[in-house]
Amino acid sequence: MDVISLTRELGKTIQQDERYKRFMNASELSDTDTELQNKIGEFNLKRSELSEAMRNPTDDPDRVTGLDKELNELYDEIIRDPKMVAYNEAKADMDALIKSISYIIQMAANGEDPETCPATPPQSCTGSCGTCGGCG
Repeated sequence: MDVISLTRELGKTIQQDERYKRFMNASELSDTDTELQNKIGEFNLKRSELSEAMRNPTDDPDRVTGLDKELNELYDEIIRDPKMVAYNEAKADMDALIKSISYIIQMAANGEDPETCPATPPQSCTGSCGTCGGCG
């Protein structure tokens, strides 16, 4: 079997993984929730409106502040929605799976033993304390 055929098999295996199934289910549930999608649409419109207001030097600062507040409130509503929470959690799990797969492939392509190389990259300093789990 060649590399491309094996990759296609890997793709099929990924689609059988519970993380993939949970992600696809959460995506469908959030995509078909009319109320949630309306809030997301409203958020995008409000964000455009705020962006335009911020570019216009003659726009009323109180209007800009009000738009910013409305945008933040909409964001909070969206992000707290149970379907969005489930989607974000499932997406994070799926992203972690893909990152692990990619890392193993990268390590193997660099000559490491795919059977023994770690499934996750070592933690390193990104320079941003906001993404850090603490210095060791």
